[in-house]
Amino acid sequence: MTVTAYCLAVLLDLFCVFLGYRFLFRPGPAAAGYGVPADPRGDAGAYLSVKGLRDGTFGLVGLALLAFAGARAEAWFMVCVALVPLADTLIVLRHGGAKAVAFGIHFATAIVVLISAGLLFAV
Repeated sequence: MTVTAYCLAVLLDLFCVFLGYRFLFRPGPAAAGYGVPADPRGDAGAYLSVKGLRDGTFGLVGLALLAFAGARAEAWFMVCVALVPLADTLIVLRHGGAKAVAFGIHFATAIVVLISAGLLFAV
């Protein structure tokens, strides 16, 4: 179970880094994949950059916690970070995005992050 817990945590952290990169350098497609398309050349450009920075930072902090503070610290971090995809679910729904994206991507991500936290607590 230890290998599974650590592998899932690392994959989730690396995925956050990837999302951050995508929102910073490919904001249009990233926003469409998020579920609420935005024009990165308009007012939304700054917000897409903020989202990219947020997601990338979450990934790097998660990797640092896992490497230097251990599984328990990473588990608590994952519990807190699970609030982000839960809120993203509501944001997509509130702004007319597809329910399939809201629940199939964002809500499912929150569940996987909480599973990861549970596995890390069990280590």
